[in-house]
Formats: sequence, structure tokens, C-alpha cells
Amino acid sequence: MADGESSWRSDAEVAELMSYAARRYAALARKHGLDPWEAATAAFDAMRAASTRHADDPWAIVTRAVQVTCIAEERARGLMCSVQQARRPRYSAFHDAERFSDRENALVDYHPALRVLPPDQEECAGARAVESAMEDAIALFALVGWPADTARAGVEYVCARLADVASRISAFEQLRRDYTARVLLDVPQSSWRAMLRALLGCPDPAQEHTSAGRGILLRLLVGESLETLLHDDRLLTGLLENVPCRRS
Repeated sequence: MADGESSWRSDAEVAELMSYAARRYAALARKHGLDPWEAATAAFDAMRAASTRHADDPWAIVTRAVQVTCIAEERARGLMCSVQQARRPRYSAFHDAERFSDRENALVDYHPALRVLPPDQEECAGARAVESAMEDAIALFALVGWPADTARAGVEYVCARLADVASRISAFEQLRRDYTARVLLDVPQSSWRAMLRALLGCPDPAQEHTSAGRGILLRLLVGESLETLLHDDRLLTGLLENVPCRRS
């Protein structure tokens, strides 16, 4: 432009043209939930392109550009992304974001992990899970030949101490040096260490996320079954080699 690139800001013809564009594309804008002036803005951007100015039917080019922009704006709101992303098939192919509250099904129908119990019921459920894990752990020791009373007393003692420490590794280190526990259970040091290693897992940080590092109490709590543990050869070997002998 001879008067400068920003002369359109005060040009009466430009204002009239934009008003016309807003009226022309008002219905298209409302169809996609937009304000008519948003459609006029899209029309203005299309008019600035050289291909539009030199086209045989400039209004056809502008109308198509406004339609595409309105669709992208609507998809961007639904997908909760930018308009630029909504223009791309890799994003626009997805369905609109949905709130769980907008669906007829309850939130808990999608996955049990989404179920929130009242505090008293949640506490009871946690207590039942711990009790079940303890009983399965006692059964495992008994099945590999450990005396039933020793297995129960040992598992219950370890679980009681777990409630007073910050981590399983800390519990392992404290219980490993717990001479009183060994005397009460009447088991040798090797058997006591084997029980701790089986219940709490190997204290080596490198094995923290392995089966050996988690220990059977945690494995039972996260959903593993007693049958699965009975197929763990490494675990069973460690317990079988350290079965405490009955003393007369």
C-alpha cells in the first residue's frame, strides 16, 4: 500500500468489508459455536493471501478458508488443543474430550482402581488385604516344611515391626540384628535371615524392583497369588535350605 502496511486500520472501506464478511459468514460461525467476528477475522487472513487476490473466484477461496478455520476452532475446543494441532489429521481424528460426569455410567464402572471407599470401609479393606497376605505367607512357610508355629510367630513379628519403620529395607536391617526375635522364635541366624529375605525381599537397591527385591508380603499385597509364589524356584530354594530344626 502506498500509505503503509497499516493504513487498513483506519480505512473506511476495510471496515465496511469486514462488516460485510461478519454478516456473510455469521451463520457459518454460529454453526460451529463461534462469534461472527471470528469468522470475519479468518476471512481477513484469507484475503491477504496472494492466491486469493489473483483467483478467478476470490470469495470461493475465502469461504472455504473460513469454513476450514471454523471447523478447526470447534475441534480445538473439543480436543482441548491448539487450532494448529486441530488442523492436522493425526489429532483431529480423535473424538472430543469427555468428562466422566457427562457419561451415564458411574466412574467406578471403568476400573476398580477408580473406586473410592468411605474412610472406614477403605481402612477395613486395607486391613483385610494385609491379613490375607500374612495368612498366605504363613501357609507358604508351612508348605515348604517350616514349623507352623514358628512361621506364624515370625510373620506376625515382622509385620508388627513393619508398622514402626519407614521402609522395608530399614525394617530388614533392624530385624536382622534383632537378637530378641531369634531367641523368642528359637531359630538360628541363617533361618532368621532367610525368613526376612523371603518376607521383605533382598535389601540390595539394585534388586528393588525385582521379585527377589520386593519380598512375598509386598508381592501378595499387589495381587500375586500363593500359587504363583510356589512356582518361584529361587524363593523356595532359599526357604528349603534354611528350614529350622526342632530342638528337643
